[in-house]
Amino acid sequence: MILKTILATDCGSTTTKAILIEFVNDEYRLTFRGEAPTTVEAPFEDVTRGVLNAVMEIEELSGRKIIDNDTIVSPSNGGNGVDIYISTSSAGGGLQMMVAGVVKTMSGESAERAALGAGSIVMDIIASNDGRLPHEKIKRIRELRPDMILLSGGIDGGTISHVVELAEILAAANPQPRLGQEYKLPVIYAGNKEAQVKIKNTLRDKVDLDLVDNIRPVLERENLEPSRDKIHDLFMEHVMQQAPGYKKLMSWTDAPIMPTPGAVGSLIEMISKNEGITVVGVDIGGATTDIFSVFQGKFNRTVSANLGMSYSICNVLAESGLDNVLRWVPFDINRKELTNRIGNKMIRPTTVPQSLEELFIEQAIAREALRLSFKQHKEFAVGLKGIQKERTISDTFDQTTSGQSLVSMMDLDLLVGSGGVLSHAPRREQSAKMLIDAFMPEGITQLAVDSIFMMPQLGVLAHVEKESFSEDARKAALEVFHKDCLIRLGTCIAPIGKSKPGEIVLTATLTLKDGSTEDHVLKNGQIIRLDFPYEAINTVLKPSKNMDIGAGNGQEITTDIFGGTVGLIFDGRDRPITIPEDQDKRIESLRSWSKALNEYPDN
Repeated sequence: MILKTILATDCGSTTTKAILIEFVNDEYRLTFRGEAPTTVEAPFEDVTRGVLNAVMEIEELSGRKIIDNDTIVSPSNGGNGVDIYISTSSAGGGLQMMVAGVVKTMSGESAERAALGAGSIVMDIIASNDGRLPHEKIKRIRELRPDMILLSGGIDGGTISHVVELAEILAAANPQPRLGQEYKLPVIYAGNKEAQVKIKNTLRDKVDLDLVDNIRPVLERENLEPSRDKIHDLFMEHVMQQAPGYKKLMSWTDAPIMPTPGAVGSLIEMISKNEGITVVGVDIGGATTDIFSVFQGKFNRTVSANLGMSYSICNVLAESGLDNVLRWVPFDINRKELTNRIGNKMIRPTTVPQSLEELFIEQAIAREALRLSFKQHKEFAVGLKGIQKERTISDTFDQTTSGQSLVSMMDLDLLVGSGGVLSHAPRREQSAKMLIDAFMPEGITQLAVDSIFMMPQLGVLAHVEKESFSEDARKAALEVFHKDCLIRLGTCIAPIGKSKPGEIVLTATLTLKDGSTEDHVLKNGQIIRLDFPYEAINTVLKPSKNMDIGAGNGQEITTDIFGGTVGLIFDGRDRPITIPEDQDKRIESLRSWSKALNEYPDN
């Protein structure tokens, strides 16, 4: 039986989004979408109400009856209903966790990686060596009231005293869950297996304890999957059960509900593995910015809390500093006026820019929010600390020291952006420019944005385990991701190295479909945009002797590169990008780069 109709929803903190995927002309395509306000809070206090409202919009557009007696019709019956219904959720603030580890930079960070990878927000890390006294740790646990706690520490067979002390602190805190009072707080123990009996004796009367394999069984290796899987299970069994209406929603779905960020992460991880490429994905929201990456086969996710574009926009200003925001503003503006305009956005977070100047300011702040979030991500996405990393990857990767960042921009194949400021920018050229300015890709990097933020739904679709549908569901997720979700912006070609302003840094020879060739010369500080659609263009790239495009200084590369809605972008600016401090020169540089990309054609 072929999977023909798929309904997927994402229950966000403010909006519930629904999409209908259908098997049409031997391929899976997104056919209709709808959205409605999320109804997890008063006066409705029933998340299914928002789901039904979003699906009703799809019903009206498609003419297909999907709802009957206030429930989703699944499986399909003739021309009505759908074959499967799936959902993700971050309503109610998403999954909020604390993690605990013996050594903050070792088991603590490993536990944090497991929690973040499962789609949670990590509220705090409790560690034996975090400098806080026991009563301060107890007070902190009671204050935060997390949805779940992940406890780790010690290698298998090692000392148990420190991790047992952490368990005693948890027991003394007697933590109460954020949602609901009828259940005990879920605690996962993923540390030294020799300590399991003592951990059970210490915690079993206070919390709902689950034991999984050690996150760090030996110093040289992380084992995150068992913890991630258990977090997903407990999120469903405990946390989601307490949120208004979720019990009913869970009875409708044909696959477990996943936290929205966890679903996005699993999709990015799958795309990387399926295509054998390195990927960085970013979701910039109103309050937080999520970064996902796969380098050297290792998945990492970070949540930059309070680096968003509405509720936490003033925090972006505070962390970056006014000068760093101002350097991206291509007109003369008083510093106080700039601060006031940013403050107005925080007071009225749902407003959208009404003038070109307001758009300039919003996109300047977005660059800093993205830059700071990625900086945090690079600091977190590192090899194992405290030990020489186990070498399981080709030595072509030059990670030789413990704790070195896995993120290498020269090795990056695909950069995907999502979130309102990127997905809904007035022009795709603006989205491309924000991604390049903030992430500063090196070498050859494809750029894309999520058209309507459907990656969460596709992530949970790819993991449908229903035997009769699992293969088709995975196929549908991949096909819709490439054909309807991703908007291919184009490719950024950025040589790196030492050069002087105006010096030639790269020559490129492009062979077109008709066999003709084009030669282009890129100089230091220059941006060149070439208008090409998303198709392979055979290209010879020749960097100057002190510049590298991916094969070493002065080494030529012959490869296929792809255009897109923006096209090919040759970026000759330094890394990091140098912006003149003098106001007039700054404005001149910014306007020159914008003009080269046709970023603001009316300006």
